Amino acid sequence: MRSLRTTWSGPALLRLVTFAVKTSPVLMLLVLLSAALPKAFAQDRDRDRDSRFGDWNNPLVYPVENSGAHFRAPKFPSFAQLPIIRPLPDPFQSFDRDGGRDTDFTSWERRRNDIKAAVEKYETGVKPDCHDCTITANYVPAVSATTNGTLTVNVTRNGNTLTLTSGVSIPQGMGSGPFPALIPMEIQFCFTFGTPPKSFCFGPPAQPDYGSLPSSVFTGLPVATVGYVATQVTAYNFSSPSDHTKDPFYQLYPEYCEGICTGTSNQGEYAAWSWGVSRLIDGMEIASHQAVNPLPIDMKHLAVTGCSFAGKMALYAGAFDERIALTIAQENGGGGAPSWRVSHDIEPQGTVEDVDDTNYDWFSQQLQQFAGDNVYKLPFDQHELMAMVAPRALLETGNASQYWLSNGSNLVSAEATKRIYKTLGIGDRFGFFIDGSHAHCSTNAIENAPLTAFIDKFMLGQAGVDTDVEVTPTPANAGSPITVSGGSYAYDFATMNYKRWTDWWGTDNPVFPDNWNTGGTVVASLDNYASFWNFFDFDDRPWIQTGNTVEAGYELMQGGNHPKSTVSLVSGGKITADIACPGDISYTLNVPLPAQSYTIAAGDNTWQPSSDPNSPLVYQGSTPATPPSGTAACVGGRAIHTYFSATGLSVGGDGNPGGPGFLSSDVTDPLNLRFHVLDSTNGQKAAYDSTITVNFTPLTSADATNVNPIPAP
Repeated sequence: MRSLRTTWSGPALLRLVTFAVKTSPVLMLLVLLSAALPKAFAQDRDRDRDSRFGDWNNPLVYPVENSGAHFRAPKFPSFAQLPIIRPLPDPFQSFDRDGGRDTDFTSWERRRNDIKAAVEKYETGVKPDCHDCTITANYVPAVSATTNGTLTVNVTRNGNTLTLTSGVSIPQGMGSGPFPALIPMEIQFCFTFGTPPKSFCFGPPAQPDYGSLPSSVFTGLPVATVGYVATQVTAYNFSSPSDHTKDPFYQLYPEYCEGICTGTSNQGEYAAWSWGVSRLIDGMEIASHQAVNPLPIDMKHLAVTGCSFAGKMALYAGAFDERIALTIAQENGGGGAPSWRVSHDIEPQGTVEDVDDTNYDWFSQQLQQFAGDNVYKLPFDQHELMAMVAPRALLETGNASQYWLSNGSNLVSAEATKRIYKTLGIGDRFGFFIDGSHAHCSTNAIENAPLTAFIDKFMLGQAGVDTDVEVTPTPANAGSPITVSGGSYAYDFATMNYKRWTDWWGTDNPVFPDNWNTGGTVVASLDNYASFWNFFDFDDRPWIQTGNTVEAGYELMQGGNHPKSTVSLVSGGKITADIACPGDISYTLNVPLPAQSYTIAAGDNTWQPSSDPNSPLVYQGSTPATPPSGTAACVGGRAIHTYFSATGLSVGGDGNPGGPGFLSSDVTDPLNLRFHVLDSTNGQKAAYDSTITVNFTPLTSADATNVNPIPAP
């Protein structure tokens, strides 16, 4: 790369020269060490370790696809015995319950491969390593400055050959290379119609192709582009599930299938597509050493990018292949950066992409067992998928103008990933940028600076570049208020309590420290067992016998010298209990609550509909204790944690925000809530939670058809 730098011109050279003039390397070394060492030996490395300490000895990229391939995969328990973890799983805790917790970077590669095994087992299916493939490649350079070169990669297995054909753009007038390369995720659609039949194809775009990144960021930079045509691996279908048995990848690997299958569906397209990116990189490596006209690509400075479903594709490619130095995943939505758990926990059903509402051509059928409240049994979550990129660089983005992308969940997951990178001492290698006020897969001009920083540092190898990027939606970058089609958000990004999902890391107790309570949306835990049971004694927690009827409910109390008011629980309310059964079996019991309204007389400060815990009025919901499929062996268990959820109802279709969980004609005076649950068959007393005061801020949170405050009675 040293000889390459001398040929640079324009912005890249100016950035490099400016840094060299302003900063003595020796002085910079002393300054960084003086800042890093005290924090590196702090008592709590998870929170206080300097974000750049690991830059001195942690690799920026690896020469192989998976440097930890020799590690044995962990042994996972049965679905019934998977533990329920409501917050985000601790990324440094072994899946083996006796394996302990380790935050040292020297242990990270093994932990990364444990996460990889979980992702493959439960989310994507296996990404084959191609040890039994034959791969050939040939690069043909462009014949003129206005045309593209072509890289052809042939992968043969099982008597079949898959061919990848990539357009290649090499920088002109910037020397002979080798050049860093950006690999955009591309697709091609072909149709046959007419008599006689004629075929018509559109896509992929001509090179240079920067995906959905602004081309202006790359102007004057010595960056090559090599397109990855994902549909040459497996087809993108608009309907799901679809039959992919004739797709090239599944001809090579008939033992796998996706979508509509004759046997067990055990793989999704993101496993196949990430495999294809790795095979393209194999071909690039081969072509870079061909005797005549070698491909002039610097294989140590590769980047991948994509947006939307292709943003997920780029993220999985970067997570699964350690030869990729930089991953830029734009507006990738559910199944990408956003946490499956958080999306289910805080968003009304049907408003964002979650386990229940995603494309099962993309993901394996195994993921479906984690739909609904079973999502809390998923052994990992998407912050750990992003962490698989570590110690390499990752920049991911969101767009608050597109509700379907689950931007609140994205923020939680991004902050969790940031904490992982910081714990490893490489906090400057991960960044996130969630703004708004632009179309899907476009960018605001304010995104150019962080994009430029990551490109300069991790593609061009420049030192001294600030890549500490943590941008959340604000009135300045996403409009005020932050609105989307049909309404706006039930939470304020600037004050969003993202830490509640990770505060438990480093302990053995996966519980929330507080409640989610914003914009009339409430997710609260019943933590006040001490009134009737000793909370700290497992044997004294409520026993829920399989087959018995479980009743649950809530009371409301309007505080202050309030006017006559109406309070409504919107459809979608529920009380859930996590049941721990003998044999390490666990399941979540869901007690649905009906939509219901209460009219409260002016100045009435009593609990409604009753303050009597024995009154049937305060048990609005009931259900038989029936373990779901996979956990039927449970004959009864302790309700170790119980939660009240009022997240509202999806209004206006997918991608529109739902209204809040509670509506009230009086949002000035406090509305207090408490809830309880019991096994009515065995006659146990009800355990109340601590009283919660519902937070109705921001008032613009609801869909236009479901707004707070509701008209006064």
